[in-house]
Amino acid sequence: MEARTDLAVESLDFAGDLAPEGVAREVFRKNGVEVTRVRVTSAEGAKRLGKPQGEYLTIDTDDFKAATGNFAIQVDTIAELIAPLIPQEAERPVLVAGLGNLQITPDALGPRAVRYTLATRHISRELAEEIGLSGLRPVAVIATGVLGQTGIETAELVASVAEELKPSCVIVIDALAARSVDRLATTVQISNTGISPGSGVQNRRKELSRETLGVPVVSVGVPMVVDMATVACDMLGAEAGPVSEKGRTMMVTPREIDLAVEHAAKTVAFAINRALQPHLSLEDLTGLVG
Repeated sequence: MEARTDLAVESLDFAGDLAPEGVAREVFRKNGVEVTRVRVTSAEGAKRLGKPQGEYLTIDTDDFKAATGNFAIQVDTIAELIAPLIPQEAERPVLVAGLGNLQITPDALGPRAVRYTLATRHISRELAEEIGLSGLRPVAVIATGVLGQTGIETAELVASVAEELKPSCVIVIDALAARSVDRLATTVQISNTGISPGSGVQNRRKELSRETLGVPVVSVGVPMVVDMATVACDMLGAEAGPVSEKGRTMMVTPREIDLAVEHAAKTVAFAINRALQPHLSLEDLTGLVG
């Protein structure tokens, strides 16, 4: 059965001993948190793995379905991994886009995360200095909605805003699909390859990448759904039998999805804030965005 997943580390795991040339894995710890780096360095490797060439960082976090005492550590770890992927052009803005549908909880990670993302582009340097926030990097934030709500493709909307703002890069936040239920709400993936919204749930839209937007694109996502057919086969093995067409389109999400999305959104948003405004402490950011 095909491994339907947005996670590069799962695609590599599924390949097993047949991992293609041009794909490398490295596991290390940062601030006590386990991180897996997958690098895809060749066209053949990208084709075999089903992922574009680039770097994928997978962070194993505490379960987002419950509050954690490691919030600050996880935020700083994710921020430290995002920061090197962002161009150091402090005068140009960074555009942060939250993808997804706020009305569908498993798809609401992006819209919820931008609620906690610090927008600063509208704050002049003089005003920032006056209120004790000198050195702010200009950041613009949007929640894109989805095609069925807006009549506008997400890529079209982000491209239009990027054309107007001329950002140094775009950071996109989106919910992902995993193959393993153990990955649900426990993993963060960061990539410098952009993203194809909806690909993990068989609703692939136009990709957001350097090729389509003309600037570097960093994607940050958390898996919130897994394919039901995969769950059935994992649980029952051969006894699962053939999967109906309706069953092939169904997805499974955690029972505590509301808490999972909220905790994940805060973690991702504060990590992006820390990466973009490293001179502000977590306490400063909490006071500014809640």
